[in-house]
Amino acid sequence: MKYNTAMKRALGNLERQLFAYAQMRQLRTLRTRDLAGPLSISGKQERELLTRLAKAGMITKVRRGLYLVPPRLPLGGKWSPEETLVLDTLMDDRRGRYQICGQNAFNRYGFDEQIPTRIYAYNNRISGERTVGVVTLMLIKVATKRLGDTERVRTAEGLTTVYSSRVRTLVDAVYDWSRFNTLPRAFGWIRAELAAGRVGAAELVRVTLRYGDVGTIRRMGALLARASVATALLRKLERALEPSSSFIAWNPARPKRGTLDGRWGVVWNDHA
Repeated sequence: MKYNTAMKRALGNLERQLFAYAQMRQLRTLRTRDLAGPLSISGKQERELLTRLAKAGMITKVRRGLYLVPPRLPLGGKWSPEETLVLDTLMDDRRGRYQICGQNAFNRYGFDEQIPTRIYAYNNRISGERTVGVVTLMLIKVATKRLGDTERVRTAEGLTTVYSSRVRTLVDAVYDWSRFNTLPRAFGWIRAELAAGRVGAAELVRVTLRYGDVGTIRRMGALLARASVATALLRKLERALEPSSSFIAWNPARPKRGTLDGRWGVVWNDHA
């Protein structure tokens, strides 16, 4: 393994052995007890070595006892793992599944120009915010059955990550509106995508029925009815709804005052 002159002076013998071993084995992660045997060191020496390198920014701590290592050391010795590598490692460690969603998906599909500063991901293992190196993750734990309708994307670094599909992202913008602050903007996104032919009404109905809730079905039904989609598709949504005398706001950010739509149980409280 090649190092620049400054790095050679900074790295001790154990550090050089660690990187040589990781490169020879093509390892991207190291766990506690991975090095004690190969480097002939004690558990204490191993822990101190990993901690020292993590503090120096040469490797990245994912959690206690699990570290990401670079395929080669960059100039200057500092290294930050790519976002996909962090997310993949965290989920593999917990034997979980994920799909990138929310603001990241909105930006990917051109719905929102804002570039998010963190990665939003539905997953079936972890809830809450995690920071790994310089990468901040907002992990949204959901039931396994709510994962799906995805597409795999190749990153510039050669890794493969999983995104919610275009149509799933639109449905989630209605379903998870309070988390992502997407209503009523999402209604405009859906109209534009239908008009441009990038998504179809049948796809929206299918994904709404599988991953939406009652509120999602009502709002999507009202939207598609105004878009004059096929009656057969609207009936699929209607059959998923139980009779109810309650109404929900079309735009939940405004007072629930306006024209009542008895078919979908929606109050038209905003210009649609």
